[in-house]
Amino acid sequence: MSNKIIVGITQGDSNGIGYEVIIKALTGHGILDICTPVVYGSSKIFGFYKKHVVDAENLTTNLIGKASDAHSKRVNLINCVPESFIADPGNDTGEGAKGALLSLEAAIKDLKEGSIDVLVTAPFNKWAMFKEGFSFPGHTEYLTNEFGAKDSLMMMTSQDLKIGLVTNHLPISKVASSINKEILKKKIELMLESLKRDFAFDRPKIAVLSLNPHSGDNGLLGKEEQEIIKPVIQEFFASGELVFGPFSADGFFASGYKKSFDAVLAMYHDQGLIPFKAFSMDSGVNYTAGLSIVRCSPDHGTAFDIAGKNRANHLSMLAAIYTACDIYRNRKDYDALRANPLKVEVPGVTRSFD
Repeated sequence: MSNKIIVGITQGDSNGIGYEVIIKALTGHGILDICTPVVYGSSKIFGFYKKHVVDAENLTTNLIGKASDAHSKRVNLINCVPESFIADPGNDTGEGAKGALLSLEAAIKDLKEGSIDVLVTAPFNKWAMFKEGFSFPGHTEYLTNEFGAKDSLMMMTSQDLKIGLVTNHLPISKVASSINKEILKKKIELMLESLKRDFAFDRPKIAVLSLNPHSGDNGLLGKEEQEIIKPVIQEFFASGELVFGPFSADGFFASGYKKSFDAVLAMYHDQGLIPFKAFSMDSGVNYTAGLSIVRCSPDHGTAFDIAGKNRANHLSMLAAIYTACDIYRNRKDYDALRANPLKVEVPGVTRSFD
């Protein structure tokens, strides 16, 4: 039996660029040398988009009934979307959203049962999903609920930059009132643990951004820095963790400070994602830290405007697959090294060495 990592890939909205970037990422690139892909969706819709992708004619696929039947040298497809569903590139339809949810539910079931090792999700349209009764702001919140986590951390990651978010998909009007010491502590804890276990940093160094312009200007532009953010940072630093800030977001990224840290914690969605996408749009990955499972996705949306036109850039999807496999291996190594710590008995002292 192959010991390659089994990567479950959901189709996302079938009217967006999900299938196109999946097909492009799985065509060449040595993917089958490092993992066994299992695509959850529709073989009919897969075939429709494959015809529109240049150089994909030699992509070998294998239709299977369940993930445990996956062929280690093929791109495997599981039909979990009704045969009656069709591709309608560029259009917001109920079928596109329903297919995205059916694909996600099937992959999560297999992930919980251990039939696949990691999950990579193609994008869906949040408004289309909402109209079909999906009650979560996005994949992150849905998966946090599905896997029973008390909290999670949305982290954007690339080779050169990692940015986590204190608040995810919230209106700007609700951001300030949603930030308190307890939430900030939890997000920093999740980031520290993820950097150590998922990304193999021994002593990660984190920069925390301010909420207000100019870090609040000593309270003139807001008191969150003085009353919430600084005290929490000082608490972590006093405990021996390398947590610094708060840094004014504009000055931080403009000055090149990002090169001095392993990760950055932003207070809200656009504060983190605007600089991330400016620096890493083509290779960025959205990772959900803090879950018992590994889930990654490309850092873009459905891009209805270019769907079906063979114009979508697949490098973010490719990076998501690679990153999911890397994190899976890092977790195994991290956990194995700490499974049986060596205990050294000294009179009056007991120490454990990982």
